Amino acid sequence: MSLMQKTVRADVQATQAYVVAPAQGMVKLDAMENPQGMPTELLDALADALKAVALNRYPEPKAASLEAALRAHSDIPKAAQVLFGNGSDELIDLIIRACCMPGDVVMSPVPTFVMYAVYSQWSHAQFVGVDLNPDFTLNMPALLKAISAHQPKVVFLAYPNNPTGVALREAEIVQVIKAAPGLVVVDEAYEAFADASFMSRVLEFPNVLVLRTFSKLGLAGVRLGYAVASSAWAEQIDKVRPPYNVNVLTRTAVEFALKHFDAFEAQAAQLKSNRETLREALQSLQNPQLAVEVFDSCANFLLFRLPNALEVFEGLKKKGILIKYVGKAHPLLANCLRVTVSTEHENQQFLDALKQTLAELAQ
Repeated sequence: MSLMQKTVRADVQATQAYVVAPAQGMVKLDAMENPQGMPTELLDALADALKAVALNRYPEPKAASLEAALRAHSDIPKAAQVLFGNGSDELIDLIIRACCMPGDVVMSPVPTFVMYAVYSQWSHAQFVGVDLNPDFTLNMPALLKAISAHQPKVVFLAYPNNPTGVALREAEIVQVIKAAPGLVVVDEAYEAFADASFMSRVLEFPNVLVLRTFSKLGLAGVRLGYAVASSAWAEQIDKVRPPYNVNVLTRTAVEFALKHFDAFEAQAAQLKSNRETLREALQSLQNPQLAVEVFDSCANFLLFRLPNALEVFEGLKKKGILIKYVGKAHPLLANCLRVTVSTEHENQQFLDALKQTLAELAQ
């Protein structure tokens, strides 16, 4: 046994690292990114803002100016507290670390965002997934039974869910909150593309935290997420937050974006429109020889199922189109693919390549 094998945790050695598929030279439709990015007419002004940053100084500890800018352009209740993270991923990790001792239970409906389970593992917490219904709606009787049996410290509810795109009903969220003995995290990573949010009710209950990110809006590269909760929860989670966890370039870029937030809201509205057009186009592929099932989505992606999904995925890759094959992630996702909604041009490139691939596989 090598020194490394004797030193590194056995569960780390037994686990694969999170793999990001190489996408150079491809139409990248696998990661729910906004394809439009920062409006070009704003880039010079952004560069000026970034040039003024004092790179030789640590960031201010509480990101007060960023929080003020965020509150001016959001629906955060005045009495709620805000915590910032290096993406919402870091905040998920901090929440679990703050709440869970080894063996404590973290719970979520599944399939869902994989990092809930990953960060549970690294904190030696037990992740308990409760299967959704076959149509990816919440199996409320099963979830309530599991909450009663396992008494989870933290329950994550993705609203809307990834990779399914399906949104919970608000009444279901309230049921879970009332049943849960610990914290309920309502993860609104895709809120910009949905027609509902739980933010206005975050202080209505004693055990709720709302989680959001700027990644899906067009700022995935700056890595900023934020959590909103009562002061009681925020103060405890803040204790495990690394100092200076959000760098000055990220803070400045997001503050700048918030001053021009209407541009990003317009992009989100366009993507929602493109989502419906793309959904209709996928559904139109139906014929007696091909059963295509397209699931409703309140996010900036579509999940669809068709025979030979893995072969379709590989065929698209050969044509320079990268989407996500999720068929191995959970039995409910068998033969499922997920595609990010993009510009009209890239959506059409995907559809053309998909039709060509299906024709090739039918020969």
